[in-house]
Amino acid sequence: MPDATASDSLTIEDIASAADADAFRALNEDWISRFFTLEDADRALLGDPVGQIVEPGGAAFVARLGDDGPVIGCIGIALVAPGVFELVKMAVSPDHQGHGTGRKLIAAALDRARALGAHRVVLESNARLASAVHLYEAFGFRHLGHDEVAPSPYVRADVHMALDL
Repeated sequence: MPDATASDSLTIEDIASAADADAFRALNEDWISRFFTLEDADRALLGDPVGQIVEPGGAAFVARLGDDGPVIGCIGIALVAPGVFELVKMAVSPDHQGHGTGRKLIAAALDRARALGAHRVVLESNARLASAVHLYEAFGFRHLGHDEVAPSPYVRADVHMALDL
């Protein structure tokens, strides 16, 4: 496994180009296709992360090695209600997992959510993604009860969590 994701060489920044949007799509399509089936809601969001996430009031980030290196991870926060954002489409290239990139992406997303006035961040995941679920728990996300869960556009979503800021 490459050792190049040391914290001093990792930069996290807003999606700023078509190439960044393409990397966002490709990273997510890769992990979703490995574990699940790509769904219509995935295709819509991944086909236009700026239009679907950023323009309605959210943010989308890429993590890259160095200032001009390859994109190795991504995450978004989508505005779902006043003061409520959804953590969406976190992905880290398999070759770069286990080096803290996901943790840094979540921290950046939560910082931006706070800056945008969020009082709550929600997310959906799947129990098969145990490492991701444990990472969310480490940030203080709590599992929601069935009575707290909104309908999901994703068949695979069987974990629903929230973090009150």
